[in-house]
Amino acid sequence: MFERINSISRRLSRRKTYTENEDGDLLESHSGTGPKLLRILGLFDLTFLGIGSTLGVGIYVLAGSVAKDLAGPAVCLSFLVAAIASGIAALCYAEFGARVPKAGSAYVYSYVTVGEFIAFVIGWNLILEYLIGSASVARALSLNVDAMANHSMSMLFTTATPIHIPHMSPYADWLSLSVTLLMTIILAIGVRSTALFTNTFTILNLSVVMFVITAGAAYAKSENWILSTNETVSIKAAGIGGFLPYGISGVMAGAAKCFFGFVGFDSIAAAGEEAKNPKRNIPLSIVLTLIVVLAAYVGVSIVLTLMIPYYAQDKDTPLVHAFQQVGHSWAAWIVTVGSAFGLTASLLGAMIPMPRVVYAMAKDGLLLRCLAAVHPKFKTPFTATVLTGSVAAIFAMVTELDSLVEMMSIGTLLAYTLVAVSILILRYEGNPAKRSIDLDGSLPWQREPTQASSRQSKFAITILCLLTVVFCLILASIEQSQVYHAGLIILLVSSAISMLGSVLFLSFLPRSISTVYFMVPLVPLIPAISIWINVYLMFQLSLATWLRFVVWMAVGLLIYGGYGMGHSTLEREAAAFSTFMPEEDTSPLVNLLASNEESYQNE
Repeated sequence: MFERINSISRRLSRRKTYTENEDGDLLESHSGTGPKLLRILGLFDLTFLGIGSTLGVGIYVLAGSVAKDLAGPAVCLSFLVAAIASGIAALCYAEFGARVPKAGSAYVYSYVTVGEFIAFVIGWNLILEYLIGSASVARALSLNVDAMANHSMSMLFTTATPIHIPHMSPYADWLSLSVTLLMTIILAIGVRSTALFTNTFTILNLSVVMFVITAGAAYAKSENWILSTNETVSIKAAGIGGFLPYGISGVMAGAAKCFFGFVGFDSIAAAGEEAKNPKRNIPLSIVLTLIVVLAAYVGVSIVLTLMIPYYAQDKDTPLVHAFQQVGHSWAAWIVTVGSAFGLTASLLGAMIPMPRVVYAMAKDGLLLRCLAAVHPKFKTPFTATVLTGSVAAIFAMVTELDSLVEMMSIGTLLAYTLVAVSILILRYEGNPAKRSIDLDGSLPWQREPTQASSRQSKFAITILCLLTVVFCLILASIEQSQVYHAGLIILLVSSAISMLGSVLFLSFLPRSISTVYFMVPLVPLIPAISIWINVYLMFQLSLATWLRFVVWMAVGLLIYGGYGMGHSTLEREAAAFSTFMPEEDTSPLVNLLASNEESYQNE
């Protein structure tokens, strides 16, 4: 019985290995000889892919809704806090992008460091994130066009093809379906044409953002940031006026919502196998994306709340509404047309990583292998692109936008959490050839990890994650109930102190001294903060979202148990050679890290 459990545990935790060839490409031990994805995306393409994926719904909707309901004029601070939180997660993505530039993003990262089961969980949730993200952007684009047409399109669809199902769209949105299928065709034809399309529309999107900031600044009124209580008392739920009408708590609540406006940079990492010089360009493009997006969000939110009072913002089309209020309908039309370009770029950016995650999982045998087919002419994951694009199109056609948005966040946050955990595991990974610590007088964190120190680090990382869940669960319950029970406060403080102790314990353990182009600074502090932020935000989600997430995960576990575990490439290799990985703590990345260190030093 014990051997059976041990065997299953080893199958769930088995990890992929890579070696690096002379060209810098990572080769799997089981890689085939079929068509491969082309490396044609440069730094410019990757950066614009990230900007296009991120700067969509958020810039045209989020600023107004957060200002009106949560933060007031301090919405710019909410975006700043959210950018810091997203930036910490982006640092972890950037290091993995430099280490493992393969298609599949966080799925591949976790497969290399944590193991197969966790990798499947992450990949399955990324598919959910990208499906819903694509469908929601398509739906938002349709609503924008409908607003331009004075809602005549929605009235036509409601009359022709109504849907009378609870929690579904009141009508079949044929425009959302058509646009998503069109983007699917563009993606299937080739990445080169996709990159040109994305770059063009992203430039137009950024031009509209610049227009909003410069034209809106001409109508800025500083008194809109210093409204008194008497001026807002007649406005329902308008807070206390001033720059912080809802207080610091409103800024933080707004930051939790604004955080999802920065989701999209992971699409850069998902396209790692098609990137030129990925070890340099992926981390650099992620950083550039966040800088540009932060500047756009902060600039637009400042101008927006200076043009008209925060309580007078429109939650659905805030930019168009603001220009209409100052008497410039012509500017509102420019913004409306520009938003269509921006949302189109965002839709394409959201759809690019979706088939690549499916492709990576199918290539590893965790999903049907036919989904890993690469078109011999276009050199794209053709089958996966057509399938995922078609499913996203159906989601967009029959699902309400609000219902789509509710499920966007949980998969993203879980992926961010696992990437941060993977960074910690990777940094403290022990060298199998080194069984004892070399006490040469150096500081502990300057020594090479051993098997013993690696086991200690994994125990500390596990304790840190459990304490983080306990801390965030208690904190969320206190915030929701507003009951400050002494016992809960003691548990909260105790778990916080224990979390700090775990981080301090990790900081004194030996960690890897190998170097790549980009590495997360201040390990283990930065990954620990990322884990805490992501788990905290996950507990801010509604019960209905968690229930839908449980259903999605149940389907995924059935697929993994019924197909993926038995058809995994690593399972086939194990069966062919009639052996398993040694029980001792071996690292699947020792050769890769050594190769990266050598190439980095040669540069």
